Amino acid sequence: MGALTAVLNKRGADATETAITMLAALSPAKTDNFGVASPSKAKIESTVDALRNFHLNSDIIVGYRFSRILQSDRPQPTRLKRAAMVFDGRIYPSNDTSFHETLSAKPARDLVEVAGRFIRKSCGEYAFVLADVGRVIAGRDPMGARPLYYGENDELAALASEREALWRIGVNNDYSFPPGNVAVFSQTGSTLKPIKILSCSESKSITMEEAARKLEKLLRHSVKQRVSGLDEVAIGFSGGLDSCVVARLAQEAIGNVRLVHVSLEDQEETEHARNAADTLKLPIHVCVFKEEDVMKDLPMVLRIIEEDDPVKTAIGIPMYWAAWQASRMGFNIMLAGQGADELFGGYRRYVDDYLLRGEEAVSKRIFQDVTRLCENNLERDSKICGFHGVELRLPFATVEVAEFALSLPINLKIDPEKADARKLVLRKTAENMGLAESIVRRPKKAVQYATGVNKTLKKLAKRQGSVKAFLQKEFRKVLAEAT
Repeated sequence: MGALTAVLNKRGADATETAITMLAALSPAKTDNFGVASPSKAKIESTVDALRNFHLNSDIIVGYRFSRILQSDRPQPTRLKRAAMVFDGRIYPSNDTSFHETLSAKPARDLVEVAGRFIRKSCGEYAFVLADVGRVIAGRDPMGARPLYYGENDELAALASEREALWRIGVNNDYSFPPGNVAVFSQTGSTLKPIKILSCSESKSITMEEAARKLEKLLRHSVKQRVSGLDEVAIGFSGGLDSCVVARLAQEAIGNVRLVHVSLEDQEETEHARNAADTLKLPIHVCVFKEEDVMKDLPMVLRIIEEDDPVKTAIGIPMYWAAWQASRMGFNIMLAGQGADELFGGYRRYVDDYLLRGEEAVSKRIFQDVTRLCENNLERDSKICGFHGVELRLPFATVEVAEFALSLPINLKIDPEKADARKLVLRKTAENMGLAESIVRRPKKAVQYATGVNKTLKKLAKRQGSVKAFLQKEFRKVLAEAT
């Protein structure tokens, strides 16, 4: 696990200094070493400074900040026959090395084809970049579970796991790399090719019972993949439906599960989380924070998520605390329930859309939210957890689950006659799994409200007039300090 970078100098000049600048701009996360590579040479050192005297003499360079999660993880970049690669993420099953082996065996002219085939057939959460002769090739998993950004200016084309690495070299117009795509960058231009992307298909005819059985099978398989080979795992736990489903399935898969619940003081949701943990018969570690902790941790959260968006910040702070606590407890892998609300109609806005515009409108809204899940949630949470040396794995945010969820009729997700009747098929699945009625029927409460963080941000922002204005000011400070 780590963060990747890549740069191509369009004028053919040596890009070594630019590549080092990008690596140095990455957030100060837990790191074992740093590496850089051109299509023909590679170097790995314990610090960025140790790389500064190494000249690759190449206009194409990839870089990697490496943090070991599993003992089998190896430092990068990886040298291939006529290229070099950085790969950030995880493939399931975990012993699947076909991508590396296939790339090593193929001549350079076939790398784009091999990269596309890998995205089409693989299962996992990843982003990768190849330094080929005369071009950079990049790809991302179909859900966008690992962050990847790209951009260009007159002199450079660049990619990175963090936007700051692009900003630091003058690439200010950056974009989230589209999930399920392969891109090729060269001195003559760039191309993006969709390989495996989600589609908005017509709803299938299926009963609630059939859908719940199928969903349980998919989720059970997804969780099993993500805990395979582990002796224990942490669960980011709110006590709500999504995290309880993940916790139960993880418990059945490996048994040794620890629930991590974070909140500000005196929040009623904390007691509910304790009760849910008792019902699941799982140990829970509750970590309670004070209002002053919000202000203390806010600058680092803003730096990691690289935005001043109020919603992302209010969700990011509890995620920051949960990852920090999981790391303190000795866990380097954490499961969570992100994605369930978008997939199964968990937000009140879906009911409102239905009532105002009808079934077709809400179906389109759900599809748009799912396809933007990476930008709205996954990139933020992956970067936050990675900062603490924790690998985030999300059983709901898989292509298989997403494709199935998008094929379901709206009446299996929401009941427009009842505002709180949402995620119906997931509730039925939880019921079939034997979860308690208190969990199955409990209304959703978003984490930023349940933890009290949203209310605290409003208090902190009172003098600025709005949370948005307050966060903009704080974010400007963070950027100034970072440079």
